[in-house]
Amino acid sequence: MTGLLSAHNAQVLDAFLEVLYLEKGLSDNTLSAYQTDLRQLCRFLTQQDAAFSLVDITDTDIRAYLSHRQANNVSARSTARALSSLKTFIKYCLSEKIRDDDPLRHIKPPKVAVSLPDSLTEAQVESLLAAPDTALAVGQRDKAMLEVLYATGLRVTELVGLRLDQMSLLQGVVRVIGKGNKERLVPLGEPAIEALTLFLQQGRHELLKHSSDVVFPSTRGTQMTRQTFWHRIKHYAMVAGIQVHLSPHTLRHAFATHLLNHGADLRVVQLLLGHSDLSTTQIYTHVASERLTHIIESHHPRG
Repeated sequence: MTGLLSAHNAQVLDAFLEVLYLEKGLSDNTLSAYQTDLRQLCRFLTQQDAAFSLVDITDTDIRAYLSHRQANNVSARSTARALSSLKTFIKYCLSEKIRDDDPLRHIKPPKVAVSLPDSLTEAQVESLLAAPDTALAVGQRDKAMLEVLYATGLRVTELVGLRLDQMSLLQGVVRVIGKGNKERLVPLGEPAIEALTLFLQQGRHELLKHSSDVVFPSTRGTQMTRQTFWHRIKHYAMVAGIQVHLSPHTLRHAFATHLLNHGADLRVVQLLLGHSDLSTTQIYTHVASERLTHIIESHHPRG
């Protein structure tokens, strides 16, 4: 179903997404986001002109679309992402010699306020890590997952997709396949190694229903979904009495923030998180600075 999308525009989009998949190794979620953004753009402009062609989009077309989004109170963040998707498409068109000009060169993206991610205090993390009942196989698994997540700052998708050959408990490292199929080595730390050792020696065998190289199988013996794991984290947050709003990246944020609070170099944190751009990591300096400001205001005699 292409809806208002012409056969030509649908074909162009498919070719673009195929290049992103084959050459860039982008995830299904990222490809879906590009597709959604560009389809919405096409549908709007096709309503204005039935003969609209995405490869021939002009700055006038783009400005009309931006005005439409603003009139409908679409958030600046969403619009910035839509422009980013279009920018990637235009780069593709230029590299493939489909067009020789950039209609975005005079278009400024909307200003997006810096959004500070929710995080946990070190005490809250300790409470969360202590919540699973390690007398149970599921508790051993969840304890190991939480310890690994906090020790490494993995994305949840990277965590649930871990395979046995990606870990070396002897060397104390995990080899992570991140966005764009980029590999990085991240140290595990003693608490994570201890939790993993216990789970691999005991609980994992109880959960497995058949042979599998998944490190953290679900109760059905298959790879756990990120949604299931997040339900587990929310459960343990309730057990630990943690009131902070949790998102799929809360422990990842805590990992980065606590490292910076203890003096870690920003570029080291960038490597550990698998960020290709340092500016993505820099948001955590804002988080750390905000924590320090709060501490000073709360405890300094003249704060």
